[in-house]
Amino acid sequence: MNTVPITQQGLDALKKELDRLLKEERPRVIRAIEDARAHGDLSENAEYHAAKERQGFVEGRIAELQIQINSCQVEKINGPYDRCVFGATVTLENTDTGEERTYTLVGPFESAPEQNRISIATPIGQALLGREAGDEVKVKAPKGVAEYVIVSIK
Repeated sequence: MNTVPITQQGLDALKKELDRLLKEERPRVIRAIEDARAHGDLSENAEYHAAKERQGFVEGRIAELQIQINSCQVEKINGPYDRCVFGATVTLENTDTGEERTYTLVGPFESAPEQNRISIATPIGQALLGREAGDEVKVKAPKGVAEYVIVSIK
């Protein structure tokens, strides 16, 4: 099995979510199922069906997190950087609009574009890996090819 890079912070967040699901959410769902069963006929019991659906979601997420945690390899982040690598924070300028955006390159399990954390497995992450400040980068996006210049790497 291939390992997936992750920061220590990202691994800690996955473990924290797993712990919460195992210790809080799973027991809460089990109690909800027991309470709903006490109301009698399960075929027309909406509370029971909702609790069973929630149980399926929780158990699925637990299994997913266990697989993710077991497939992760914590990568040490040692800056400063002269190239775009895992853990680097990269400022890009869109050559068409002049707009600048700053992203941190992380693994797929801790990607959060709304927090400017992009996976090295995404098209833009792949295009940036190994590049230096001043390099031009072309990225295939759903809306077409986007062109960027790497302004800085931290």
